[in-house]
Formats: sequence, structure tokens, C-alpha cells
Amino acid sequence: MAHRRFKRELTASSAELFGEELRFYRELVGYTQDELGKLLHCSRTNITRYETGQRRMPPELVEKADELLNTGGALKRLWGRVDWYAQNEHPDWFQSHVDMEAEALAVKAFEVAVINGLLQCREYAQAVFSISNEPGTAEVIEERTAARLARQKRFLEPGGPLLLVMLDESAIRTVYGGPGVMRRQMEHLLAVAELPNVIIQVVPFSCRPAVGNTSMVLLDMPDGRTSVYSESLDRGHSSDDPATVARHRRSYDLLHGTALSVAESLALIADALEGFRNDEERARRDRLAQEQLQRKQRRQLRRGGPRVPRPRSGA
Repeated sequence: MAHRRFKRELTASSAELFGEELRFYRELVGYTQDELGKLLHCSRTNITRYETGQRRMPPELVEKADELLNTGGALKRLWGRVDWYAQNEHPDWFQSHVDMEAEALAVKAFEVAVINGLLQCREYAQAVFSISNEPGTAEVIEERTAARLARQKRFLEPGGPLLLVMLDESAIRTVYGGPGVMRRQMEHLLAVAELPNVIIQVVPFSCRPAVGNTSMVLLDMPDGRTSVYSESLDRGHSSDDPATVARHRRSYDLLHGTALSVAESLALIADALEGFRNDEERARRDRLAQEQLQRKQRRQLRRGGPRVPRPRSGA
């Protein structure tokens, strides 16, 4: 079967290059996306995402595809050279914000109920994604976590852009993943707060009646524009409309006036850290006590088995 020719565009994405090679070999042997998906035990949609570089192809599927498409191991070799963490898929409604964030000279954010993504540690991000409105497999959760951590890199390096984050106190009190995960997250906040380009402040519960409850991010771009990103119930909104930016900037400035100082904010985070440490130790002791009780009950059951009557002599 003659395979369809397609035009190859120049690309700076190694993930897209891998996808083009996968499509080339698939069409070379005459498989449709649906046929290859059935052979690899995955959906046609996933094949499309692999071929467009939108999703990381699992290594076991790469090896199987090499065999099915007779590539001589070419796909596996190319797959191993792709920086998948830098190319992971973001939801479509979030992509424009991510693209601008990668170029921003400064990021100023306010977050309610959850730690801002640029300040999340791996364990916390995994916990957030595991209970999100769009639950996924362990592979999907790991892809999203890796994408989030990759976004942080330029802000946490020496000389990184300004990152000013105000956290509503609910963000450091709302528990994701248990006290152990929260302890790790508080430690991470205190560590990154030592970077000269990172400023973390907390808006305390006592100021809540005077402030809004909508998270927002302001991006200062190299061309002088400012873009604002905010979220509604099920999606995000990105805009550089001057009126929209001005409205959010005013809200942000009002919030900033209610925030604790940097020193006071870090003291509050340290206090939360100590509380999560205590909760973690208490949970560990409770778990050990429960395990000891279960072992004791199992021993009692073994000793208290059914009695077997012995025959009496002379009966």
C-alpha cells in the first residue's frame, strides 16, 4: 500500500520530531492510527497525541512500536533523546498562559486554597492532580506533575525572573495528600523564599472579609504588555485587554495592602510546618498502635482455635 506523503515543517520541538517519525513509520507500513492503536492496546486519540508531540509515549509502547513498524530501534533511540518534561501537554485553555509565562519578566500571583503551581513541590503537585476535577491514570498524573515542575525551572535558577506570590492563608491550611506532604510543601516554601527573586507573602484569615476570593496571575511581558490569568469554575481565562488588566491590578494592589510582611508570612509558614510535623508524628504513632493491635488480635485468634474433644478411656 502506498503511504500518504506529508509535508514536514521546521520544528524546535524534539517531542514533535519524535511524533513525526512515529507517523512516518506507521504510514510506511500502511497502518491507520486506529489500527496501530489496537495493536498497541491504546486509543486512536492517544496515537494522535503521540504523533503531534502532545503527549509522552510510554517506553514500553515505544519498544512495541519499533517491533511492529520494523524501525530497527530508531524510535527508541530518538525517544531517549527527547526532553519530555519540557514538552508535556497542558490543557488547551491553559496553553496560552504557559507560553507567556515562559517569557515573562515578572510574575505576580494571588492564590486561594492551593499553593501556586510555581511554588509546588513534587509530592504536593501529585496530590493536587490526583484529586483534580479531571482524574487520570498514574501516568497522566506524573506527566502533569512533570510539566508543572518544568515550568518552575527558570524562576528557581540564579537570576530568574521576579516571582511575587501572595497566598491566602487557606492555601497553607488546606491539606493535600496528608500531613507528610504538607510538611514537605512548607519546607519547600521556606527554601525557595530564600532566593533573591522570590517573594512570598500570606494574606491572613483575619483579612478575608476585606479581600476577594479569586486567584489571579499578572504577567509582565518583555514588550511592556501585562497579561492577566484567572480561573472560573472549570477553566482558565487569559487576557491582555487594558480594562481587564487594570481591574485585576487594582484588586491585586488592594490585596497586597492586607498581606503580612515577608518576615511575618514566613513565620506563619514555619508555624504551619511545625503543626504538620506534629500531625505527621501523631499519625505515625497511631499507625504503629493500630498495627500492634492487629498483630495482637491475630496471635489471639491463633491461640484460641476450636477445641477438639479427646475420647475418654473406657467409654
